Amino acid sequence: MKTAKFFSLLILLALLMFIPGCESEPKNTAPVEAPGQPKTIALVMKTLTNPFFIEMEQGARKAESELGVNLIVKTGAQETSIEQQIAIVDEMIHKKVDAIVIAPGDSVALIPVLKKAKEAGIPIINIDNRLDPAVCAQLGLIDVPFISVNNEEGAYLSAKYISDQIKTPTKVVILEGIRSAKNAEDRKNGALRAFKENPQITMVAQETANWKIDEAYTVSKKLFSSQPDIGAVFCANDMMALGTIEYLKESGRKSVLVAGYDALDEAKKEIRAGMLQVTINQQADIQGYLGVKMAVQAIGGEKLPPETLVDVKVVSKENL
Repeated sequence: MKTAKFFSLLILLALLMFIPGCESEPKNTAPVEAPGQPKTIALVMKTLTNPFFIEMEQGARKAESELGVNLIVKTGAQETSIEQQIAIVDEMIHKKVDAIVIAPGDSVALIPVLKKAKEAGIPIINIDNRLDPAVCAQLGLIDVPFISVNNEEGAYLSAKYISDQIKTPTKVVILEGIRSAKNAEDRKNGALRAFKENPQITMVAQETANWKIDEAYTVSKKLFSSQPDIGAVFCANDMMALGTIEYLKESGRKSVLVAGYDALDEAKKEIRAGMLQVTINQQADIQGYLGVKMAVQAIGGEKLPPETLVDVKVVSKENL
């Protein structure tokens, strides 16, 4: 009997020693909530070969830092790489980013894939170049906030600056951007409005150089070869203005008035040198900053204004 009691006591002691050793889990077994992960926002731009978009990214990075989000920046190889932009948006959908901020290279071609993103629950913020409102409505892409400048007004101010200097009969040409882009259309119309106000001006050509410096050089060479007495050129962005100026320098034409748009550092150098008369600062950094800020607000369910316009600033030798 004593032996049985002894063995019972040993078993009891062993059990008491074993139980605490197995109790590695806390008594409260409810899952512990992990700290909230930062929201991921994709900034999809046309290219980084144009300093304008580098400035835009800088503004977006500032918002990333201030708002505590994770920013993914993606661009096409060139401003004409529309299919690449479409593929990037598709990639962001598969990555399940929380929002997409896009400066579309084309005002129509990106709409179907952006609608796909919105149907996946990803808010879209449209910056710089406006998506075509009629096609958006037709395809069902609605409630997409737009952030940019009044491109028609900015181009008007740029073209008017050189138009006001023309006092004798003068031939003028316009170098347009990508013709399927709304901002290119607006800038062309703004320049046309300014030139039509001056009865001394004769519009002799409207050609596209697709926002590119090398194409602008080639187009300018063709235009001046056929009409060597052209006296003024409006370029819908500074990259094309720089291409035009390169040809003018090469051909020894120093009296041609050139107007640009974007206020790139290289363009400012040409203003100081007297080869470029004017450009337009459309504050790309502010557009990038506001794009990310509104994306965060959209993720949080806030109601956003349909359109936000940033002020344009005329940059010339008088205020440089």
